[in-house]
Amino acid sequence: MYINQLLDAYKSAKNYVQDKQIAHDLGISVQKLSGIRKGERYLTENEALFLAKEIGADTESVLVYLAADKAKTYEAQQAWAKIAKKFNGLGLSTISMVCGMFALWLGDLKVAIAKCALYVLC
Repeated sequence: MYINQLLDAYKSAKNYVQDKQIAHDLGISVQKLSGIRKGERYLTENEALFLAKEIGADTESVLVYLAADKAKTYEAQQAWAKIAKKFNGLGLSTISMVCGMFALWLGDLKVAIAKCALYVLC
């Protein structure tokens, strides 16, 4: 799980020895953090972004890997991992990545892409 790696990197960067120190910084209970470590619970986007910013990790990648960790099936996890690799390799911004995902989700691809293009140009 990628989120455990993120938590470990934060723990190391802060020279922490216990997870309860991370939980305190995030404003969550030690029980929630334990559930996150076990894969039973998940960080929120805000919590993941906080950790990413504190250690200098790419926030876009962190959000993609958070989604991959939250995916219920192996197939979905693999799809998210491929998305992360594709977008990281192309150097696309968060805006273009989000626009692409919304375009696929909304159904009418041409209209969604046009709206995203207009948004990016503004």
